[in-house]
Amino acid sequence: MSTSLSVFTSDLRLSDNPVLRGALRSAERVVPLFVVDRGLAGTGFAVPNRVAFLADALADLDAGLRKRGGRLVVRRGEAVAEILRAARQADADEVHIAGGVSGYAARRERRLREALAADGRRLRVHGAVVTAVEPGEVTPAGKDHFAVFTPYFRAWQRAGQRAPLAAPRTVSVASGPRSEPVAAVASLAPGSPSPGLPEGGETAGRRRMRSWWRSGLRSYADRQDDLAGDATSRLSPYLHFGCLSPVELVHRARQAGGAGADAFVRQLAWRDFHHQVLAARPDASYADYRTRGDRWREDAAEVAAWKAGRTGYPLVDAGMRQLRHEGWMHNRARLLVASFLTKTLYQDWRIGARHFQELLVDGDVANNQLNWQWAAGTGTDTRPNRVLNPLTQARRFDPDGAYVRRWVPELAGVTGPGVHTPWRLPEAERDRLDYPDPIVDLQEGLARFRHARG
Repeated sequence: MSTSLSVFTSDLRLSDNPVLRGALRSAERVVPLFVVDRGLAGTGFAVPNRVAFLADALADLDAGLRKRGGRLVVRRGEAVAEILRAARQADADEVHIAGGVSGYAARRERRLREALAADGRRLRVHGAVVTAVEPGEVTPAGKDHFAVFTPYFRAWQRAGQRAPLAAPRTVSVASGPRSEPVAAVASLAPGSPSPGLPEGGETAGRRRMRSWWRSGLRSYADRQDDLAGDATSRLSPYLHFGCLSPVELVHRARQAGGAGADAFVRQLAWRDFHHQVLAARPDASYADYRTRGDRWREDAAEVAAWKAGRTGYPLVDAGMRQLRHEGWMHNRARLLVASFLTKTLYQDWRIGARHFQELLVDGDVANNQLNWQWAAGTGTDTRPNRVLNPLTQARRFDPDGAYVRRWVPELAGVTGPGVHTPWRLPEAERDRLDYPDPIVDLQEGLARFRHARG
C-alpha cells in the first residue's frame, strides 16, 4: 500500500488543511507527523506561553485524528533528519508540508527537498495554508512584493481565495513509525505560562470562532478599538498555530457580509501583507526594513519600567500587564505601547519585539516584527514619524478608564477619566496609590524624537 507523510507545522488542524488532504489523495495511507524541532530553540519560539498552547493543540489534533481512525506521530530532534527517518520507516514516496515565509522555514524546506530527492522521495509544498493568499501570488509590476498595504489590499481582494476544505472523515495511518508522547513538547521551555493563557487547539479555536461570530462580528467595525469592551475576535493565537484556517475565516466573513465582516477581512489581509513582506525580505525580522538612521537611546531603567507596566502612564501600563497575564494584548494597546517605547522613549524596536516574543502566545515572526517596525517608523508605515499620545489614545479608546482599572489595580479606586492622569490628583490621594509618576514628559519625549529623526 502506498504511503505519504503529512508534516504538520503551522497548520495544526483537520478542517481546511490542504497538506493533510494532499497526502490523503496521493496515497492509501498517511503518517500525520509533528516534529518537536530542536532547531526552534535558537529562534525564540520556545517560550512557556507558546509551548503550553502548542501542547494543547497537539493533544487536540491527536484526539481528532483518533476519532477518524488515525493518530498523530510526534518525534523529537532535528526536523529534516526526523522527517526523512519517518519517511524511510513508512516507505513513503511523498512528503507534504505547508509553505513558510520565515528564513528558518525557507532553509528547512530547501534542506528537506534536497534530502528527500537524494533518497528518491518527493516533497510537495502546499500554499494558502498559513495565509489566505500565498505570499508572492500578487505582486506589483516589476517588484517581488508590496511595500504599502492599500495597493496590496486591492490586489489581494481581486486575487480571490480557494474554497475551504472539509475535514477528512477517515484517516488511515501506516503502522510503522513510532511516536513519542505529545507531552514531550513541555520540555522545550521550562517555566510557567501566563495565568490567563487561552486553551489551545482546533476545538477551542472553533468554539471561540462560533461564539464571536454570533456576538462580535456584526459590531466589529465600530468596536474593534474599544479597549474596555474587549470586542476583538481573539483568534490570533489560533491563526498563528494554524488551529484555524485564514482561508475559512475569509470565506465565512464574506458570506456573512456587512461592515463588521469587511473590517475583519481587512485585518486578515494585514496578516497576509506582513507575510508577503517577510517572504521577500527575511532580514526584516531583525533589520530595519527602511532605515531612518536612528541612534537609539539606551536606558535600562526605562525599559524595565516599560516591561513591568510601571511607566506612570496608565494606558501603557495596562497593556503591558495584560500581556504578562494573558500572553495576549489588545491590538490598539499593542500599537500604543510600541509607539511609546520606540518614539516617546526612543528605544530600539528590537527590544520591544523581543519582549513581545517572550510572552505573546500569538508571537508570529512576520506580524510581530513587522508591526513593531511599523510602529517604530522603520517599516511599511507611510507616516513613519507619527507618535501615539497615550492621553489622546485614552480619551478615544478608554474614555471611562475601565480598561485601566481592570489591569492596574493600584488605580481601581480612582473614578472617572482622571484615572488616566493620576499625577494630577490631590497630593494626599496620589501618595496612597503606590503608582509611579511618569518616567518621561510627553512633550519632551516628542521633541527628542523629532530632533533625532531630523
